[in-house]
Amino acid sequence: MQKRIGAAVLAAAAVALTFTGAAHAETNPRCSTGVTQIGSTKYLKSGNTTVASVKQFKGCGKNWGYIYVWDSWKSGHPNVEASVAITRGDGDIDIANGRRGQQEVWSTGANTLRFCTMAHGIVDGVGQTFTNEVC
Repeated sequence: MQKRIGAAVLAAAAVALTFTGAAHAETNPRCSTGVTQIGSTKYLKSGNTTVASVKQFKGCGKNWGYIYVWDSWKSGHPNVEASVAITRGDGDIDIANGRRGQQEVWSTGANTLRFCTMAHGIVDGVGQTFTNEVC
């Protein structure tokens, strides 16, 4: 009986790890001293399927937008195109377009730390989403 419970616990833990989106560590290629996420993560969905995670970061004196296309979506859509931007509500001011098939895209960095901003993530053919505004 104890072996069955132990196996069930291990199986449940494996399933939980499979469905978390948090295993991917973001490394900003343009800010070597590191970045800190500000605000909450927003998920872009197609129906009930999560397509991408969109986040906003601060670091190196700038705001950064970040989008990560989930493995589960990319595997069925290898030519996905994703973009991310920092927006101040009156339009995108710092946008980066990923290459076809690129899974992770960072914006170029906006000098907007003194403003209220959001990250704006787009996946072509799916839609767009915005993180919460951070001031």
